[in-house]
Amino acid sequence: MNEHILVCVAWPYAKSSTHVGQVVGAYLPADTFARYHRMAGNQVLMVSGSDEHGTPILVESERLGITPREFVANYHRQICEVWDTLGMSWDLYTETGTANHYRLTQDFFLTLYEKGYIYKDSMLSPYCPTDRRFLPDRYTEGTCPICGYTSARGDQCDNCGHTLDPVDLIDARCKLCGSKESKLEMRTTEHFFLDLPRLQEPLQAWLNQEKHHWRQNTLSFAQNWLKDGLKARAITRDLDWGVPIPLDGYENKRIYVWFDAVIGYFSASVEWAEKQGKPEAWKTWWVPEQTDPAVKAYYFIGKDNIPFHAIIWPAMLLGYGNRNLPYDVPANEFMTMSGAKASTSRGNVIWTRDVLEKYGPDALRYYLSATAPEGRDTDFTFEELVRRNNDELVATYGNVVHRTLTFLQSKFGGVVPTPTELREADRAILAEVERGFGLVGHNIALCHLKDGLNAAMNVARAANRYLDEQAPWKQIKVDREAAGTTIYVMLQVLSGLHLLFSPYLPFSSERLHGFLGYEGEASKTPWRMHKVEAGITLPKPEPLFPKLEEPVAAEAV
Repeated sequence: MNEHILVCVAWPYAKSSTHVGQVVGAYLPADTFARYHRMAGNQVLMVSGSDEHGTPILVESERLGITPREFVANYHRQICEVWDTLGMSWDLYTETGTANHYRLTQDFFLTLYEKGYIYKDSMLSPYCPTDRRFLPDRYTEGTCPICGYTSARGDQCDNCGHTLDPVDLIDARCKLCGSKESKLEMRTTEHFFLDLPRLQEPLQAWLNQEKHHWRQNTLSFAQNWLKDGLKARAITRDLDWGVPIPLDGYENKRIYVWFDAVIGYFSASVEWAEKQGKPEAWKTWWVPEQTDPAVKAYYFIGKDNIPFHAIIWPAMLLGYGNRNLPYDVPANEFMTMSGAKASTSRGNVIWTRDVLEKYGPDALRYYLSATAPEGRDTDFTFEELVRRNNDELVATYGNVVHRTLTFLQSKFGGVVPTPTELREADRAILAEVERGFGLVGHNIALCHLKDGLNAAMNVARAANRYLDEQAPWKQIKVDREAAGTTIYVMLQVLSGLHLLFSPYLPFSSERLHGFLGYEGEASKTPWRMHKVEAGITLPKPEPLFPKLEEPVAAEAV
């Protein structure tokens, strides 16, 4: 394999730290996917960054009496700390506040404007007379005209999922001040619009081409949007925080945050190339004729971001011209928090850093990967995290590792035995591991990450059965060579297992890499079986995973 895989990951909003719903929705799947492809020998570029613009950040920084730049710098730092602890293997994690991002966002704006895909028009925008400001869509709340939900936002109803406009809301109110005395006013203001109707035909043609590998929910959502007919969308707002409009006379307006954030995938790639000392290297990933076979660009997002990544960003790329379009948009469903949708604005979140502090990265990575909402919503509970850690990581995978390595130390002094002729059972378990590389890799490449993890765990289960059936603790009493062969075979099995789990569980895989006598890093080891040589002495092992106690779950945030 020698493909070029561009991994674009949704940009977290720098108004808070990250919560586990975000991690399972986009970040962990992307990291697992990227780690596998690197091990499989493909060229990978994984980029993202902190989304730092928009009215919510401006409002919150004013409330705290600090500048918006100071505000986002604090959360950008917190987000980066979470990524480091979680083990995210970014090629570049940046932010939308860079001069590079401003320059390229303005270039996108001007290019689309000059080609006629952006135009000026007037619109009605909600204005709060109490706060004396125009409100962003998400700070306008009211009753959904479709389903009657009383807490619908100006951009979307969380209850029925329909996209809305602030003028659609019944009894619209300001979410900032909550004032009922000062009724919201719909004032006319001039803005720039992305002419999506002009781009509908090429967008439809693109969506009709070879999308069999897309998740059905993503493709159906995008097709339904097109079926309803695209509408022009305002891409500027009345505020003074964000990317300036590169035209005279609009000093009090800024490019809207959703427009500039998706450009971040491109600007981050350009920034990465500059940091490599190869300023033209971004073209490999974005200019269609630069790479053969063509680059596959994957966009890992939550389902609430499907419109931006399956419709709007591709439309912008089509309008701009000569840029690679998404190959796949593997959008996840939602992971609820004990039955309720995760929402930072509504306070229903479980912060990633708190879980990491209590349980460590591999326990969290395993649980989220095993319960990821790939095809339907799933639910996060601490009880289930503890159960899966103890019953699966510890009792299945960790158990077979510990039994093998401690037996090697106690009965063979840590020296890898020289095997005799392999028996049928030996060959069968080694073949099971070989099949595991194909099955786990195949599923990860298809973005079926839960199936890939389950396939790896099935190999661990088979290894336990083999060890129980061969029972080297009994063999050694009557046939030391037979016991030695069993342990030799098990060490080859563990060698395979630690690589099969490496994209999912990087920290424990690196530790087991050392326990098996390997140098270097497991994550940089090619995706195939590697032999633990007979005659070498392995270091004394430690348990790979701690067993978690139930009271710990009750103490979690």
